Amino acid sequence: MDLKIIRANKNHIEGVSILFDFYRQFYKYQKDLKNSKNYIHERIINEESIIFIATDNKRVIAFVQLYETFDSLNLNKKIVLYDLYILEKYRKLGIGRKLMNKSKEFAINNKFSRIELSTSIDNYDAQKLYESLDYIRDKEYYNYDLNF
Repeated sequence: MDLKIIRANKNHIEGVSILFDFYRQFYKYQKDLKNSKNYIHERIINEESIIFIATDNKRVIAFVQLYETFDSLNLNKKIVLYDLYILEKYRKLGIGRKLMNKSKEFAINNKFSRIELSTSIDNYDAQKLYESLDYIRDKEYYNYDLNF
């Protein structure tokens, strides 16, 4: 397979949107390709996130989405790695690792202090990947949400 890891641009909106919708379904959200596409379109066109894709020269087969934010305790900026998805038939081939390493390279080259991420408690494959890349599970803080 001729795999390339590149930064997504407006030409990749359609391919990323399809995977983004699958990603949302993985986390038990309803299929909604129209709004998924609108969301990805806004992020790419307005440069509100950084999206790296894995492509086999024919189509997008995986993506990772990063958001820049501030880290007030470290007096710096950090990356929140929010979305990572690989089409099922391409899993277990090291593509997730390559996307994670590309994210780390981007963070280091742009002088971010850290990468932060979350995953579901039962997503053991993702946890195994993150821990193999030296990510440390937080045992000091709890996460809370307030939904409207």
